[in-house]
Amino acid sequence: MIGEYCRRLGIDGAVRDAALRAFQTCSTLEYAAQAAAKVNVIAAFLEEGIAEHDLAGTTGYGYDDAARAHYESLLARILGAERALARLSFVSGTHAIVAALAACTPPGRTLLSITGKPYDTLRNAIAQAPFSLVENGIEYREVAFPCPSIPQGASIPQHDDAIPQHDYAIPQHDDAIPQHDGVFDLEAIARELENEKLATIFVQRSRGYAPRPSVGIAQCEQVFAFIKSRRPDVAILVDNCYGELVEEREPSHAGADLVMGSLIKNLGGSLAPGGGYVAGRADLVERVAARVYAPGLGDALGPTFGLGRALIQGLFLAPLIVEQCLRGLDFAAAVFAGLGFPVDPLPGCVRTDIVQAIRLGTAARLERFAQALQTAMPVNARFRPEPGPVPGYVDPVIMSSGAFVSGATIELSCDAPLREPFEVYLQGGVIAEHTMVGVLVAARSLLE
Repeated sequence: MIGEYCRRLGIDGAVRDAALRAFQTCSTLEYAAQAAAKVNVIAAFLEEGIAEHDLAGTTGYGYDDAARAHYESLLARILGAERALARLSFVSGTHAIVAALAACTPPGRTLLSITGKPYDTLRNAIAQAPFSLVENGIEYREVAFPCPSIPQGASIPQHDDAIPQHDYAIPQHDDAIPQHDGVFDLEAIARELENEKLATIFVQRSRGYAPRPSVGIAQCEQVFAFIKSRRPDVAILVDNCYGELVEEREPSHAGADLVMGSLIKNLGGSLAPGGGYVAGRADLVERVAARVYAPGLGDALGPTFGLGRALIQGLFLAPLIVEQCLRGLDFAAAVFAGLGFPVDPLPGCVRTDIVQAIRLGTAARLERFAQALQTAMPVNARFRPEPGPVPGYVDPVIMSSGAFVSGATIELSCDAPLREPFEVYLQGGVIAEHTMVGVLVAARSLLE
Protein backbone atom coordinates (compact mmCIF):
# COMPACT_ATOMS: atom_id res chain seq x y z
CA MET A 1 0.00 0.00 0.00
CA ILE A 2 2.73 2.49 0.97
CA GLY A 3 4.62 1.66 -2.18
CA GLU A 4 1.53 2.48 -4.24
CA TYR A 5 1.04 5.80 -2.42
CA CYS A 6 4.67 6.70 -3.07
CA ARG A 7 4.29 5.80 -6.75
CA ARG A 8 1.18 7.94 -7.16
CA LEU A 9 2.72 10.87 -5.31
CA GLY A 10 6.08 10.59 -7.08
CA ILE A 11 7.95 9.96 -3.82
CA ASP A 12 11.20 8.01 -3.88
CA GLY A 13 14.61 7.99 -2.24
CA ALA A 14 15.03 8.45 1.50
CA VAL A 15 11.37 9.26 2.16
CA ARG A 16 10.13 6.15 0.35
CA ASP A 17 12.66 3.97 2.16
CA ALA A 18 11.73 5.41 5.55
CA ALA A 19 8.01 5.00 4.80
CA LEU A 20 8.36 1.35 3.79
CA ARG A 21 10.34 0.59 6.94
CA ALA A 22 7.86 2.52 9.08
CA PHE A 23 4.84 0.75 7.63
CA GLN A 24 6.40 -2.68 8.11
CA THR A 25 7.22 -1.93 11.74
CA CYS A 26 3.90 -0.26 12.61
CA SER A 27 1.88 -3.07 11.06
CA THR A 28 2.75 -5.22 14.09
CA LEU A 29 1.53 -2.71 16.69
CA GLU A 30 -1.58 -3.47 18.70
CA TYR A 31 -4.02 -0.97 20.23
CA ALA A 32 -5.37 -2.75 23.28
CA ALA A 33 -6.72 0.40 24.93
CA GLN A 34 -8.91 1.16 21.94
CA ALA A 35 -10.18 -2.42 21.87
CA ALA A 36 -11.21 -1.99 25.51
CA ALA A 37 -12.74 1.43 24.76
CA LYS A 38 -14.91 -0.08 22.02
CA VAL A 39 -16.27 -2.60 24.51
CA ASN A 40 -16.90 0.11 27.11
CA VAL A 41 -18.67 2.44 24.69
CA ILE A 42 -20.86 -0.32 23.25
CA ALA A 43 -21.75 -1.43 26.79
CA ALA A 44 -22.65 2.13 27.74
CA PHE A 45 -25.01 2.40 24.77
CA LEU A 46 -26.67 -0.91 25.60
CA GLU A 47 -27.17 0.22 29.20
CA GLU A 48 -28.50 3.62 28.14
CA GLY A 49 -31.31 2.32 25.95
CA ILE A 50 -31.69 5.21 23.48
CA ALA A 51 -34.75 5.20 21.23
CA GLU A 52 -34.86 6.78 17.78
CA HIS A 53 -37.32 9.46 18.90
CA ASP A 54 -34.79 10.54 21.58
CA LEU A 55 -32.52 11.92 18.84
CA ALA A 56 -34.87 14.67 17.64
CA GLY A 57 -33.73 17.38 20.05
CA THR A 58 -35.29 20.73 20.94
CA THR A 59 -35.11 24.44 20.19
CA GLY A 60 -35.63 27.49 22.37
CA TYR A 61 -34.86 26.91 26.03
CA GLY A 62 -34.27 23.20 25.51
CA TYR A 63 -36.31 21.92 28.42
CA ASP A 64 -36.59 18.12 28.54
CA ASP A 65 -34.19 17.59 25.64
CA ALA A 66 -33.92 13.79 25.48
CA ALA A 67 -30.90 13.80 23.17
CA ARG A 68 -29.00 16.03 25.58
CA ALA A 69 -30.00 13.96 28.62
CA HIS A 70 -28.94 10.68 27.01
CA TYR A 71 -25.72 12.13 25.66
CA GLU A 72 -24.67 13.46 29.06
CA SER A 73 -25.60 10.16 30.69
CA LEU A 74 -23.46 8.29 28.16
CA LEU A 75 -20.53 10.60 28.77
CA ALA A 76 -20.79 10.10 32.52
CA ARG A 77 -20.75 6.33 32.06
CA ILE A 78 -17.80 6.33 29.67
CA LEU A 79 -15.72 8.88 31.62
CA GLY A 80 -16.38 7.32 35.02
CA ALA A 81 -18.13 10.45 36.30
CA GLU A 82 -21.13 11.00 38.55
CA ARG A 83 -22.54 13.59 36.20
CA ALA A 84 -21.72 15.37 32.95
CA LEU A 85 -22.57 18.75 31.44
CA ALA A 86 -22.07 18.63 27.65
CA ARG A 87 -23.38 21.60 25.71
CA LEU A 88 -23.16 23.20 22.31
CA SER A 89 -23.01 26.52 24.15
CA PHE A 90 -19.43 25.64 25.16
CA VAL A 91 -17.73 26.91 22.04
CA SER A 92 -14.38 25.25 22.80
CA GLY A 93 -12.47 23.17 25.27
CA THR A 94 -10.91 26.37 26.64
CA HIS A 95 -14.40 27.76 27.28
CA ALA A 96 -15.40 24.66 29.27
CA ILE A 97 -12.11 24.64 31.20
CA VAL A 98 -12.27 28.32 32.18
CA ALA A 99 -15.92 27.95 33.23
CA ALA A 100 -14.97 25.03 35.48
CA LEU A 101 -11.92 26.77 36.97
CA ALA A 102 -13.93 29.91 37.72
CA ALA A 103 -16.83 27.96 39.25
CA CYS A 104 -14.57 25.92 41.53
CA THR A 105 -12.19 28.71 42.61
CA PRO A 106 -13.95 31.50 44.54
CA PRO A 107 -12.42 35.01 44.57
CA GLY A 108 -9.78 35.26 47.24
CA ARG A 109 -8.81 31.59 46.87
CA THR A 110 -5.88 30.02 44.99
CA LEU A 111 -5.74 28.07 41.72
CA LEU A 112 -2.58 26.00 41.27
CA SER A 113 -1.31 24.44 38.03
CA ILE A 114 0.98 21.47 38.72
CA THR A 115 1.86 20.90 35.04
CA GLY A 116 3.61 24.23 34.56
CA LYS A 117 2.30 26.88 32.19
CA PRO A 118 -0.95 25.92 30.49
CA TYR A 119 -1.23 26.29 26.73
CA ASP A 120 -1.17 29.89 25.55
CA THR A 121 -4.87 30.73 25.26
CA LEU A 122 -5.75 29.16 28.60
CA ARG A 123 -2.96 30.91 30.49
CA ASN A 124 -4.05 34.14 28.86
CA ALA A 125 -7.62 33.60 30.12
CA ILE A 126 -6.41 32.72 33.60
CA ALA A 127 -3.84 35.42 34.23
CA GLN A 128 -3.20 37.87 31.40
CA ALA A 129 -6.27 38.94 29.41
CA PRO A 130 -8.69 41.68 30.44
CA PHE A 131 -11.35 40.21 32.77
CA SER A 132 -9.09 37.20 33.45
CA LEU A 133 -9.63 35.02 36.50
CA VAL A 134 -6.76 36.78 38.26
CA GLU A 135 -8.31 40.17 37.53
CA ASN A 136 -11.51 38.90 39.13
CA GLY A 137 -9.80 38.10 42.41
CA ILE A 138 -8.40 34.57 42.02
CA GLU A 139 -4.76 34.00 42.97
CA TYR A 140 -2.92 31.88 40.41
CA ARG A 141 0.27 29.88 40.97
CA GLU A 142 2.27 27.32 38.99
CA VAL A 143 4.57 24.39 39.76
CA ALA A 144 7.01 23.70 36.95
CA PHE A 145 6.64 20.45 35.07
CA PRO A 146 10.30 19.47 34.89
CA CYS A 147 10.63 16.74 32.26
CA PRO A 148 11.16 17.86 28.63
CA SER A 149 9.49 15.68 26.01
CA ILE A 150 12.56 15.40 23.78
CA PRO A 151 16.02 15.37 25.39
CA GLN A 152 17.68 18.74 25.02
CA GLY A 153 20.76 17.09 23.55
CA ALA A 154 18.80 15.34 20.80
CA SER A 155 20.34 16.00 17.42
CA ILE A 156 18.43 17.72 14.66
CA PRO A 157 19.46 17.57 11.00
CA GLN A 158 21.40 20.73 10.19
CA HIS A 159 21.15 20.63 6.41
CA ASP A 160 18.07 20.14 4.29
CA ASP A 161 19.96 18.09 1.74
CA ALA A 162 21.73 15.79 4.18
CA ILE A 163 19.24 14.37 6.64
CA PRO A 164 20.65 11.19 8.18
CA GLN A 165 18.67 8.03 8.77
CA HIS A 166 18.63 6.36 12.18
CA ASP A 167 17.34 3.10 13.52
CA TYR A 168 14.93 3.13 16.43
CA ALA A 169 13.68 0.44 18.77
CA ILE A 170 9.99 -0.39 18.88
CA PRO A 171 8.66 -1.77 22.19
CA GLN A 172 7.29 -5.25 21.67
CA HIS A 173 5.08 -5.52 24.74
CA ASP A 174 2.04 -3.65 26.06
CA ASP A 175 3.87 -3.01 29.35
CA ALA A 176 6.85 -1.36 27.69
CA ILE A 177 8.10 1.71 29.52
CA PRO A 178 7.08 5.00 27.87
CA GLN A 179 9.81 7.10 26.32
CA HIS A 180 9.49 9.71 29.07
CA ASP A 181 7.90 9.56 32.50
CA GLY A 182 6.96 13.24 32.93
CA VAL A 183 7.87 13.45 36.60
CA PHE A 184 5.81 15.75 38.83
CA ASP A 185 7.70 17.95 41.29
CA LEU A 186 6.21 16.45 44.46
CA GLU A 187 8.34 18.58 46.80
CA ALA A 188 7.10 21.80 45.23
CA ILE A 189 3.51 20.50 45.18
CA ALA A 190 3.76 19.60 48.88
CA ARG A 191 4.86 23.16 49.69
CA GLU A 192 1.95 24.61 47.75
CA LEU A 193 -0.50 22.32 49.59
CA GLU A 194 0.36 24.16 52.80
CA ASN A 195 -1.44 27.23 51.41
CA GLU A 196 -4.73 27.42 53.30
CA LYS A 197 -6.30 29.46 50.50
CA LEU A 198 -5.71 26.70 47.95
CA ALA A 199 -9.06 25.67 46.43
CA THR A 200 -8.29 24.11 43.04
CA ILE A 201 -5.48 22.18 41.40
CA PHE A 202 -5.27 22.14 37.61
CA VAL A 203 -3.65 19.44 35.47
CA GLN A 204 -3.17 19.73 31.71
CA ARG A 205 -2.75 16.21 30.33
CA SER A 206 -1.68 17.09 26.80
CA ARG A 207 1.53 18.89 25.96
CA GLY A 208 -0.19 21.90 24.39
CA TYR A 209 2.46 23.94 22.58
CA ALA A 210 5.21 23.06 25.05
CA PRO A 211 8.19 20.73 24.66
CA ARG A 212 7.09 18.49 27.51
CA PRO A 213 5.45 15.06 27.67
CA SER A 214 1.75 14.40 27.91
CA VAL A 215 0.56 12.98 31.21
CA GLY A 216 -0.73 9.42 31.50
CA ILE A 217 -3.51 8.15 33.74
CA ALA A 218 -1.10 6.14 35.92
CA GLN A 219 0.94 9.29 36.58
CA CYS A 220 -2.26 11.20 37.34
CA GLU A 221 -3.40 8.54 39.80
CA GLN A 222 -0.17 8.71 41.78
CA VAL A 223 -0.09 12.48 42.09
CA PHE A 224 -3.84 12.68 42.82
CA ALA A 225 -3.42 10.22 45.71
CA PHE A 226 -0.48 12.28 46.98
CA ILE A 227 -2.60 15.45 46.92
CA LYS A 228 -5.73 13.90 48.44
CA SER A 229 -3.76 12.35 51.30
CA ARG A 230 -2.72 15.86 52.35
CA ARG A 231 -5.56 18.09 51.16
CA PRO A 232 -8.80 16.15 50.57
CA ASP A 233 -10.65 19.47 50.50
CA VAL A 234 -8.90 20.66 47.31
CA ALA A 235 -10.65 19.98 43.98
CA ILE A 236 -8.52 18.45 41.19
CA LEU A 237 -9.55 19.60 37.71
CA VAL A 238 -8.08 17.99 34.59
CA ASP A 239 -7.91 19.34 31.05
CA ASN A 240 -8.62 16.09 29.21
CA CYS A 241 -8.42 17.49 25.65
CA TYR A 242 -6.80 15.10 23.15
CA GLY A 243 -6.65 12.34 25.80
CA GLU A 244 -10.13 10.81 25.82
CA LEU A 245 -10.27 7.08 24.94
CA VAL A 246 -6.52 6.91 24.32
CA GLU A 247 -5.96 4.88 27.49
CA GLU A 248 -8.19 2.29 29.11
CA ARG A 249 -9.07 4.64 31.97
CA GLU A 250 -9.96 8.33 32.23
CA PRO A 251 -8.85 10.86 34.89
CA SER A 252 -12.10 10.41 36.84
CA HIS A 253 -11.20 6.75 37.31
CA ALA A 254 -7.88 7.90 38.79
CA GLY A 255 -9.35 10.33 41.32
CA ALA A 256 -9.93 13.59 39.43
CA ASP A 257 -12.88 15.64 40.70
CA LEU A 258 -13.66 17.19 37.30
CA VAL A 259 -12.51 16.60 33.73
CA MET A 260 -13.09 19.09 30.93
CA GLY A 261 -12.64 19.10 27.19
CA SER A 262 -13.93 19.68 23.69
CA LEU A 263 -16.55 17.66 21.82
CA ILE A 264 -14.89 18.22 18.44
CA LYS A 265 -11.79 16.27 19.44
CA ASN A 266 -11.69 12.63 20.52
CA LEU A 267 -15.23 12.21 21.84
CA GLY A 268 -16.81 13.78 18.76
CA GLY A 269 -15.79 10.93 16.49
CA SER A 270 -15.43 13.52 13.67
CA LEU A 271 -19.24 14.01 13.59
CA ALA A 272 -19.94 16.35 16.52
CA PRO A 273 -20.44 19.85 15.08
CA GLY A 274 -19.29 21.72 18.20
CA GLY A 275 -19.46 21.87 21.96
CA GLY A 276 -17.56 21.11 25.13
CA TYR A 277 -18.05 19.15 28.32
CA VAL A 278 -17.43 19.09 32.06
CA ALA A 279 -17.79 15.77 33.93
CA GLY A 280 -17.08 14.49 37.41
CA ARG A 281 -18.43 15.08 40.91
CA ALA A 282 -22.12 15.95 40.78
CA ASP A 283 -21.80 18.93 43.15
CA LEU A 284 -18.99 20.49 41.11
CA VAL A 285 -20.83 19.95 37.82
CA GLU A 286 -23.80 21.76 39.39
CA ARG A 287 -21.51 24.67 40.28
CA VAL A 288 -20.36 24.89 36.66
CA ALA A 289 -23.94 24.73 35.38
CA ALA A 290 -24.98 27.52 37.73
CA ARG A 291 -22.14 29.70 36.45
CA VAL A 292 -22.73 28.96 32.76
CA TYR A 293 -26.50 29.42 32.90
CA ALA A 294 -27.89 30.92 36.10
CA PRO A 295 -28.14 29.90 39.76
CA GLY A 296 -31.35 27.95 40.21
CA LEU A 297 -31.53 26.88 36.56
CA GLY A 298 -28.59 24.47 36.66
CA ASP A 299 -28.53 22.09 33.72
CA ALA A 300 -32.28 22.08 33.08
CA LEU A 301 -32.00 23.96 29.80
CA GLY A 302 -29.83 23.92 26.70
CA PRO A 303 -31.26 22.90 23.30
CA THR A 304 -29.51 20.55 20.90
CA PHE A 305 -31.22 22.05 17.79
CA GLY A 306 -31.53 18.61 16.21
CA LEU A 307 -27.79 18.00 16.45
CA GLY A 308 -28.06 15.40 19.17
CA ARG A 309 -27.97 12.64 16.56
CA ALA A 310 -24.52 13.74 15.37
CA LEU A 311 -23.23 14.06 18.93
CA ILE A 312 -24.45 10.62 19.95
CA GLN A 313 -23.38 8.86 16.76
CA GLY A 314 -19.96 10.54 16.96
CA LEU A 315 -19.54 9.24 20.50
CA PHE A 316 -20.44 5.72 19.33
CA LEU A 317 -17.71 5.91 16.64
CA ALA A 318 -15.14 7.67 18.82
CA PRO A 319 -13.02 4.66 19.90
CA LEU A 320 -12.62 3.57 16.27
CA ILE A 321 -11.64 7.10 15.18
CA VAL A 322 -9.13 7.45 18.04
CA GLU A 323 -7.54 4.17 17.02
CA GLN A 324 -7.18 5.44 13.44
CA CYS A 325 -5.50 8.58 14.80
CA LEU A 326 -2.98 6.57 16.79
CA ARG A 327 -2.16 4.28 13.87
CA GLY A 328 -1.45 7.28 11.67
CA LEU A 329 0.62 9.05 14.32
CA ASP A 330 2.76 5.96 14.99
CA PHE A 331 3.52 5.88 11.27
CA ALA A 332 4.41 9.59 11.34
CA ALA A 333 6.72 9.04 14.30
CA ALA A 334 8.42 6.11 12.57
CA VAL A 335 8.96 8.01 9.31
CA PHE A 336 10.42 11.14 10.88
CA ALA A 337 12.52 9.18 13.37
CA GLY A 338 13.84 7.20 10.42
CA LEU A 339 14.78 10.48 8.72
CA GLY A 340 16.72 11.61 11.77
CA PHE A 341 14.28 14.01 13.43
CA PRO A 342 13.65 13.80 17.20
CA VAL A 343 10.06 12.75 17.85
CA ASP A 344 7.89 12.26 20.92
CA PRO A 345 6.42 9.74 21.46
CA LEU A 346 8.57 7.27 19.59
CA PRO A 347 6.62 4.83 17.41
CA GLY A 348 5.16 2.03 19.47
CA CYS A 349 5.60 3.78 22.80
CA VAL A 350 2.70 4.24 25.18
CA ARG A 351 0.53 7.15 24.05
CA THR A 352 -1.63 9.32 26.27
CA ASP A 353 -3.11 11.66 23.65
CA ILE A 354 -3.54 12.13 19.90
CA VAL A 355 -0.64 14.56 19.45
CA GLN A 356 2.72 13.77 17.84
CA ALA A 357 5.61 16.16 18.43
CA ILE A 358 8.27 16.40 15.73
CA ARG A 359 11.24 18.69 16.33
CA LEU A 360 12.13 20.28 13.01
CA GLY A 361 14.70 22.77 14.27
CA THR A 362 13.94 25.85 12.13
CA ALA A 363 11.03 28.14 11.38
CA ALA A 364 11.48 27.51 7.66
CA ARG A 365 10.95 23.79 8.13
CA LEU A 366 7.83 24.42 10.19
CA GLU A 367 6.40 26.43 7.33
CA ARG A 368 7.30 23.83 4.71
CA PHE A 369 5.82 21.03 6.80
CA ALA A 370 2.50 22.83 7.36
CA GLN A 371 2.19 24.00 3.76
CA ALA A 372 2.86 20.51 2.40
CA LEU A 373 0.44 18.87 4.85
CA GLN A 374 -2.25 21.30 3.73
CA THR A 375 -2.03 19.94 0.19
CA ALA A 376 -3.24 16.55 1.50
CA MET A 377 -6.36 17.92 3.20
CA PRO A 378 -9.85 16.88 2.01
CA VAL A 379 -11.00 20.51 2.37
CA ASN A 380 -9.00 23.65 1.49
CA ALA A 381 -6.12 21.63 0.01
CA ARG A 382 -5.30 24.50 -2.34
CA PHE A 383 -4.91 27.01 0.48
CA ARG A 384 -1.40 27.96 1.59
CA PRO A 385 -1.02 28.47 5.35
CA GLU A 386 1.25 31.27 6.52
CA PRO A 387 2.42 32.18 10.05
CA GLY A 388 0.35 34.87 11.69
CA PRO A 389 -1.01 36.23 14.96
CA VAL A 390 -3.63 34.15 16.76
CA PRO A 391 -5.68 35.56 19.66
CA GLY A 392 -4.20 34.45 22.94
CA TYR A 393 -0.79 33.48 21.55
CA VAL A 394 2.39 35.48 22.09
CA ASP A 395 4.25 34.14 19.05
CA PRO A 396 3.11 33.80 15.44
CA VAL A 397 1.52 30.42 14.77
CA ILE A 398 1.24 28.40 11.58
CA MET A 399 -1.57 25.88 11.29
CA SER A 400 -2.60 23.34 8.70
CA SER A 401 -6.22 22.21 8.70
CA GLY A 402 -8.81 21.14 6.20
CA ALA A 403 -11.53 19.75 8.42
CA PHE A 404 -15.19 19.07 7.67
CA VAL A 405 -15.89 20.51 11.14
CA SER A 406 -13.96 23.75 11.52
CA GLY A 407 -11.28 23.43 14.17
CA ALA A 408 -11.95 19.72 14.77
CA THR A 409 -8.47 18.48 15.61
CA ILE A 410 -9.68 14.89 15.69
CA GLU A 411 -9.33 15.39 11.93
CA LEU A 412 -5.80 15.63 10.55
CA SER A 413 -4.12 18.94 11.35
CA CYS A 414 -0.92 20.47 12.69
CA ASP A 415 0.01 23.49 14.75
CA ALA A 416 3.38 25.12 15.29
CA PRO A 417 4.28 28.30 17.15
CA LEU A 418 7.29 29.95 15.55
CA ARG A 419 9.58 29.74 18.56
CA GLU A 420 12.30 27.51 19.97
CA PRO A 421 12.64 24.56 19.83
CA PHE A 422 10.59 24.74 16.58
CA GLU A 423 8.42 21.68 17.13
CA VAL A 424 5.39 20.88 15.01
CA TYR A 425 2.45 19.16 16.68
CA LEU A 426 0.66 16.73 14.38
CA GLN A 427 -2.86 15.87 15.53
CA GLY A 428 -5.73 13.57 14.70
CA GLY A 429 -6.47 11.78 11.45
CA VAL A 430 -9.79 9.94 11.14
CA ILE A 431 -8.38 7.54 8.52
CA ALA A 432 -4.88 6.25 9.22
CA GLU A 433 -4.08 6.02 5.50
CA HIS A 434 -4.94 9.70 5.06
CA THR A 435 -2.46 10.60 7.79
CA MET A 436 0.13 8.46 6.01
CA VAL A 437 -0.35 10.40 2.79
CA GLY A 438 -0.03 13.69 4.67
CA VAL A 439 3.16 12.45 6.33
CA LEU A 440 4.65 11.42 2.98
CA VAL A 441 4.14 14.80 1.34
CA ALA A 442 5.29 16.68 4.45
CA ALA A 443 8.45 14.59 4.70
CA ARG A 444 9.18 15.08 1.00
CA SER A 445 8.88 18.85 1.40
CA LEU A 446 11.65 18.82 3.99
CA LEU A 447 14.07 16.96 1.77
CA GLU A 448 13.43 18.85 -1.45
